[in-house]
Amino acid sequence: MKIYQTSDIRNIALVGGAKSGKTTLAEAMAFCGGLINRRGSVDNKNTISDYRDIELDRKYSVETTLMYTEYGGKKVNILDVPGFADYQGELVSALNVVEAAVVVVNAQSGVEVGTEVANRYAAKLDSPMMFVINHLDAEKANFDDSVNQLKDFFGGKCTVLQFPVNQGLGFNQVVDIVANKLLTFKDGKMEMSDIPAEHADRAEEMRMALVEEAASADDALMEKYFENGDLTAEELTKALKLAIDKRDLFPILCTSAKENMGVARLLEFIGQNVPAPDEVAEAKKTKGGKELKCNNANPTVAFAFKSAKDKNLGEITYLRLFDGELAEAQDVVNSCNQSKERVSQVLVCSGKDRQRVEKACAGDIVCTIKLKDVKINQTLTTPKNTDDVVNEIEFPTPVYTVAVKAANSNDDEKVGAALKDLCNSDRSLTLENSRELRQVILGCQGELHLNTIKWYFDNQYKLEVNFTAPNIPYRETITKSAEAMYRHKKQSGGSGQFGEVHMLVEPYYDGMPNQTKYPIRDTQEYPLEWGGKLVFNNCIVGGSIDARFMPAILKGIMEKMEQGPLTGSYARDIVVNIYDGKMHPVDSNETAFKIAGRTAFREAFKQAAPKIKEPIYDIAVTVPTESQGGVMTDLQGRRAIVMGMDAEGKYTTLRAKAPLAEMNRYCTALSSLTSGRGTFTMTFSSYELVPTDVQQSLLKAYEEAANEEE
Repeated sequence: MKIYQTSDIRNIALVGGAKSGKTTLAEAMAFCGGLINRRGSVDNKNTISDYRDIELDRKYSVETTLMYTEYGGKKVNILDVPGFADYQGELVSALNVVEAAVVVVNAQSGVEVGTEVANRYAAKLDSPMMFVINHLDAEKANFDDSVNQLKDFFGGKCTVLQFPVNQGLGFNQVVDIVANKLLTFKDGKMEMSDIPAEHADRAEEMRMALVEEAASADDALMEKYFENGDLTAEELTKALKLAIDKRDLFPILCTSAKENMGVARLLEFIGQNVPAPDEVAEAKKTKGGKELKCNNANPTVAFAFKSAKDKNLGEITYLRLFDGELAEAQDVVNSCNQSKERVSQVLVCSGKDRQRVEKACAGDIVCTIKLKDVKINQTLTTPKNTDDVVNEIEFPTPVYTVAVKAANSNDDEKVGAALKDLCNSDRSLTLENSRELRQVILGCQGELHLNTIKWYFDNQYKLEVNFTAPNIPYRETITKSAEAMYRHKKQSGGSGQFGEVHMLVEPYYDGMPNQTKYPIRDTQEYPLEWGGKLVFNNCIVGGSIDARFMPAILKGIMEKMEQGPLTGSYARDIVVNIYDGKMHPVDSNETAFKIAGRTAFREAFKQAAPKIKEPIYDIAVTVPTESQGGVMTDLQGRRAIVMGMDAEGKYTTLRAKAPLAEMNRYCTALSSLTSGRGTFTMTFSSYELVPTDVQQSLLKAYEEAANEEE
């Protein structure tokens, strides 16, 4: 295969809603470039992009696929990105390594959830963007309505560069404003002719508006426009490239990917108007702020943005070259952990097919295999420039969590290894082995994302796994003072065990005065890992308990605080005063006093009006304004307190405080209430007392669970 120079490389991501035709468009692009001589289809399960077993089974994209085409002397690297919002980790990863997002819009549906998600991340990453209105051959295609929706949602930067003459059944003609020609598609070929008189005025009006808008991207071009009242074709191309790169203009083009109409012209437009990797206005930066110029003469900077496992090749690492070249047998350094690696092969990808090349130039996107220790978000450099660490991709925070457990305990290790594999290849997943909850917690982007994980366990790993709601990290505390004592006495021949402890417990709060009932000889404060404090006061007078047994008493108390007396949750914010006790000259030991301290604490705790606290989260829910009422009612049904709201455009953000226990599967409910358009974030706020009825139900559930275990 030809080695393409940086100036001849274009990197795009096909993004947008599910069923908008991204995979079909990618297939048509490969066909137009001559990489394949027959176009596959999603229904026939033979596309370049959707080749994985799960994608063949479900007939939609689940992972981003790297492929390419060659057109007009340019190599166009194409990242075909899944359209469902649950796979937005794939979207954000792709947008971080391309020069433009090509947002595919279904002409029958207009702006969909996937369109909005793509725009949101493109705006966040300052990524250039263009729209392709697809399915114009469909009976219910409505180009003008789709354009109006795009402008309504994303503003006046959305600019029509092509419009269909005969959309719907029989579609085969487009007026191209840039070329100033009528494009007619017939038998897989495109013919250019003069614009018919009935469309000439509209085309001229749109062209002059385009010229003025594009010229504003550059002062020199704007001056020429004012002088001449127009721009030449070359000047317009230059102006478009600048305007697109600066996000001053979002072009709108037309296709029917299924019938391969408009695709060749789209590729031509991409080659002419999407900036090459070394032409972008804002170059990628390292963590140190250095700009990476995409220059072959510079040392290698290769960024790992994706990884996958192949049953024959093992680990495949996908790399974007932000600077320098990458060659076979090149020695590189993982600048994140300083491990040395050798690049055994440089591979150009076209779906599951990979072709070896001697080297790749700056700006290209390739993959390699059998690296020892390279993960997503790590940077490969030469030994000379190990400080050139590319800024990491910020993957979306999980909004749906489940507890994962092997159905057969003998499979625990296999399930753990599978979860680790899945999280290594999909960084929008998180995994936590919670000591507190005694569960393995998997975080994902929604129910569809979770169903994908289940599919992998059922079909790839062949493991039976149970997914349940995570336990809630409650806290236990007391609300009044109480006293208790416990004598631990055990005799079984020889030396026995004896220890007696008397204690007073109090609720702790900042600035509280010391109790005066018993003299305090020594105070120790212990900030707890799970929040709150334990204050331990030694009030022993007259040596009723030897000082050497106090650490054992404290240890017993801490053990019970780690598994609270009410529901087994962590206890917090308690003052313990040890004021009396008894020892035996022979039988007293640390074990006896640990047991006595633990049991006395449990009894005192239960007498001190114990309460359960629950985690409260700050919730920010952004929803279409028309859905605001239903979402607010749902939040109130979850014991949430709405704190306020802010309106911005078509959306309203509701701010509320809600208990974590009521937010299980909230993303599914929100999606249902807002037709998938709602988003939310959750941030821990505080621990607050649960209502009395909730506490009673928790105590009952804990008691029943304990009885079942017995």
